Amino acid sequence: MGKSLGLAEGHTVSHHPTFDHHNLKESDKHNERIEVRVGSSASDSRAGSISDLKSQTKRQRLRAQVQFATICGSMYLAGWNDGTTGPLLPRIQKVYGLNFIVVSLIFVFACVGFLSGAFANLYLDGRFGFGKVIAYAIEASALPFPAFVLGYAINGFGLALQFTQSNGFVASLKDNPEVKMGILHAVSAGALSSPLAATQFAQLPHWSFHYLCSLGIAFINTVLLITVFGLKTQDECLAQIGQPAGEKGTSEKSQFSQILRLREVHLLAFFILIYVGVEVTVGGWMVTYIIDVRGGGPSSGYISSGFFGGIMIGRVGLLWVNKKVGERRVVFIYAILAIGLELIVWLVPSIIGGGVAISIIGLIFGPMYPIAMMHAVRILPEWLVTGNFTFRSISWIAGFGQAGSALLPFLNGAIATKTGIKSLQPFLISMMVLMIVLWALVPGTARRTR
Repeated sequence: MGKSLGLAEGHTVSHHPTFDHHNLKESDKHNERIEVRVGSSASDSRAGSISDLKSQTKRQRLRAQVQFATICGSMYLAGWNDGTTGPLLPRIQKVYGLNFIVVSLIFVFACVGFLSGAFANLYLDGRFGFGKVIAYAIEASALPFPAFVLGYAINGFGLALQFTQSNGFVASLKDNPEVKMGILHAVSAGALSSPLAATQFAQLPHWSFHYLCSLGIAFINTVLLITVFGLKTQDECLAQIGQPAGEKGTSEKSQFSQILRLREVHLLAFFILIYVGVEVTVGGWMVTYIIDVRGGGPSSGYISSGFFGGIMIGRVGLLWVNKKVGERRVVFIYAILAIGLELIVWLVPSIIGGGVAISIIGLIFGPMYPIAMMHAVRILPEWLVTGNFTFRSISWIAGFGQAGSALLPFLNGAIATKTGIKSLQPFLISMMVLMIVLWALVPGTARRTR
């Protein structure tokens, strides 16, 4: 038995080096093939995108333009909704006799709606198709306050579905998605135009009739979505414009669990939550601040239009700056500048100076959202970058982040109840600092390994 063992060991020793050398060569070849595939994935993707675009027919290109324009209409509605509350908030407080924290329940109910919509989108979209779960409802009559805020919850649910699917669809496009994402969010100029109307309605006896305008825009938007997308899934809509569907790769259940396990997705979702929260807090509470602290008149609502107008211009006009400076670096620069301008609004007792500073804050704040959305596509792990997974990840980030439009304004209202609306400026500055911290934690590149 000892000799047999010795022979076996001798055999192993004499042949092992040759065996390892052969396997090592095979392994090196295999790893080399893997490295080539990984290294060339970006160029292959770009080449594939160019090839797909060249193969588009004239009719498909026209349909792609119509689809994008219709989605921009959805974003106009979302912007219109965000810009409505600020100018009407002082009137709502007066009509219902509410303090800051109670009137802030508007934002709480909207937050519940947005979060519900964000979670529901992960399930509903896969089953009912892109554009099929759009909802919008808002109160057009001055019902008792509990019913009034319930309308905000229903509205938040519908807007979350619409908002998340619009972002996911544009992020899945192969034809200049970065530029289109910037344009998509620039069309939130609805937030520029709605304060102009809401400021006028706030001074009328039938102030709540402003919501009839919102209802009309929502109805037109819903009809266009159904007409253009025909209750089809995203892959079917992409096929109509000559873009092949992304690989599924994993089951629906697996995708949900993968999304919820990704640290980078959650960091970006929280960054967007704070960003959107700051944006809507400025648009929602700044009018009250100008009236109560600076002694502004009824026309103070136009300051909200200046802020959202700045956002609209910044999302398109600063595209060249983003590319030249670098999109990751430029977000830090924009955030630091915004903090400096917010200090001017806080410390300089001038309505005109404050209004100009607020408009410039909107200008440099504008590009941050589309930059963050497209950064999400770039940092998703390579083995998970498929059309369907990307769509769901972007949708989750957008939907969860949109809840910030309700959460932060409510927190500010709760603080203002005890300290007064003068607390708005330190609150906004602290949230901007948190944005910088979150953006620093977001990875700059995608994970290469599982």
